[in-house]
Amino acid sequence: MINGLLNLDTSTYLWMSRLQTSATAVRVNRWISRTGDGPAYVAIGVLVILTQAMNYQDFILVGLLAFLIELPCFMAMKAVIRRDRPFVQLPECNCVIEPSDKFSMPSGHTAAAFLMAGLISYFYSEYMMLVYLWAVAIGMSRVVLGVHYPSDILAGALLGSSAFLLSLAILL
Repeated sequence: MINGLLNLDTSTYLWMSRLQTSATAVRVNRWISRTGDGPAYVAIGVLVILTQAMNYQDFILVGLLAFLIELPCFMAMKAVIRRDRPFVQLPECNCVIEPSDKFSMPSGHTAAAFLMAGLISYFYSEYMMLVYLWAVAIGMSRVVLGVHYPSDILAGALLGSSAFLLSLAILL
């Protein structure tokens, strides 16, 4: 069963990484991936504070605690799991961006995106569909760009969602 899941993970990665042959697909996926970088989350927090959106103080507190939970867990998981990136394990593959670290699981971009999607959805539910589509797009972009397997994305989504839910349970 484990071999079957690993084969599915690899074959899905190979299928999605074929998009690297399209300059447009690479450009779009790079842009999507960049929207999941840290500065975007700071900008969202600043926007929520400046507009004093409903429940903005709880939004900031829950978000800060969630990231304080997610980041050390992310770093610990990377250090323990130590899964090589796909372009290292599969010599016929390459990546089209420079990864931020050596190891693949979990996807930090995806963890942060799902944490933020949960946070925004909880406090501003009218944006739920949009932010979860965005989080999924960030995860998939990381596969297309060649730096993650689909299972890395799933692990990141679970990590980010769990960190958000734990911080919510602690604070509210």
